[in-house]
Amino acid sequence: MNPHYPSVLTPESTRQLATQVESEARSLKEYNVALGYLRAFIIVLVVAHHAVLAYHPYAPPPPTSLVSQPRWWGAFPVVDTHRWAGFGFFTGFNDTFFMALMFFLSGCFLPGSLERKETGTFLRDRLLRLGVPFIIAAGFLAPLAYYPAFLQTGSGWSLAGFWKQWSGLGNWPAGPAWFLWVLLGFDVVTVVALSLRGNSASVRQPPYVLTQRPFAFFALLVLLSAAVYIPMALFFGPMDWKSWGPFTFQTSRLFHYALYFLAGVLFGRQGLERTFLTAAGALAKRWALWLIFSLCAFAFATVITILVLTSHIGSMPWAIAGGGAFSLSCAASGFAFLAIFLRFAGVRGKLFDSLSANCYGIYLLHYPLVSWLQYGMLNVSIPGFLKGATVTFGALILSWVLTAGLRCSPLVRRII
Repeated sequence: MNPHYPSVLTPESTRQLATQVESEARSLKEYNVALGYLRAFIIVLVVAHHAVLAYHPYAPPPPTSLVSQPRWWGAFPVVDTHRWAGFGFFTGFNDTFFMALMFFLSGCFLPGSLERKETGTFLRDRLLRLGVPFIIAAGFLAPLAYYPAFLQTGSGWSLAGFWKQWSGLGNWPAGPAWFLWVLLGFDVVTVVALSLRGNSASVRQPPYVLTQRPFAFFALLVLLSAAVYIPMALFFGPMDWKSWGPFTFQTSRLFHYALYFLAGVLFGRQGLERTFLTAAGALAKRWALWLIFSLCAFAFATVITILVLTSHIGSMPWAIAGGGAFSLSCAASGFAFLAIFLRFAGVRGKLFDSLSANCYGIYLLHYPLVSWLQYGMLNVSIPGFLKGATVTFGALILSWVLTAGLRCSPLVRRII
C-alpha cells in the first residue's frame, strides 16, 4: 500500500483518500509538459550562468576583503584569470530575460495549484516549499558558496576570520535564494488579493482576447514593462540591489518581475489550453520568427547599452532608450523560448522528466557546487571556455544526483 494513504479506511479516511486521488489525477492531467520542461531548461541556464561568471571577460578582480567596497564577490564568488569573450554575450542574454520568464512560469502554475487546494492549505504549502528552502539556502548554502570568495582574499582557511568578515557585512547575502522569498511574497499577495475579491481560482474567467493574440499581448507586455522598469532604473540605477538581512532583491526589476508573474497568473486563470500557450497555438506555429526577432532585439539592446555606458553616459533620453530596449529584449526572448518549447517539447522523455522533477533541488544546491568547482580549477591551465563548460556540467550533474538522492526521503520529496 502507498505509505501516504491510510491503512485503515474509516469513512473520513475514505473521503480523504478519494480527495487526494482526485487531486493527484487532476494535477497529472493538467500538467503542462512543455512549460514544465521550459522551467527545467531555464534552471539549467541559471546553473550555466553562475558557472561561467568566473570566466567573464569583464569579471572584477578578486576582493581584498569581504567587507570592502564594491562587493562584486556577491555576483562573482570566484574570479579566474582565464576568460572567454563569448561568456559576456551569454550572461548578458540570460540576464535580460531568464528570471522574468521564471516568474511568468511560476504565475502560470499558481491558479491550477490554488484550484486543487483551499487558500489556507495553499499558503501553508507555499511556506513549506519556498520558506523552508529559503531558510536552508540562505542560512547554510549561501555562506558555503561564498567561502571561496573569502579564500581568494588571501586570508587563509580560518573559519573564525570568515565569520568575522561575514558578520561585519551588515546584511546576510543569500545568493540565488533571493528568488524564493520574492516569489513567496508574490504568491501571498496574489492569493490574498483573490480572496478579498471573493473570486476563487476555480471560477473560469471570461475570455481574455489578448491571451489569444501573441503579438498584441507581447506589445502590451513591453509597454507595461517599460512603464514599471524605466522609472525604477532611472531613480535607483539598473544594477542596484537592496538588502534587509537575507532578504535581497534587484530594486529596478521588482515591479518588472511582478508584472511577469501577474501575466502568468492571468494565463493560468484563463486556462492555458484556452490561450495561445498550446502546441497548436499561434505562438508555437511561428517559433522561428520569434527566435529571429528575439536575437535581433537582444542585438539592438546590446548596442543601446554599450552606447549608454560609453558615449552617452548620464544622458536621460539614452537611459530611457536603454530601459525600453531591455523591456523589448526581455519579452522577445521569453516569447521565443515559450514558442520553441510549446512547439517541440510536447512529448515526454525519461531524461527530461527526471530533470523537470529535480530542477527545483538543482536550483537550490548548485551555487556552492559552482563556486567550489571554480575555486578548485583556479590553478588548472586550460582555456576559460573549457573551464566554464566543465564547471557547468559538473555542477549540473552533481546537483542533479544530490537532489535525486535527497528526494528519496518522503519529507524532502514533499518540499522539493
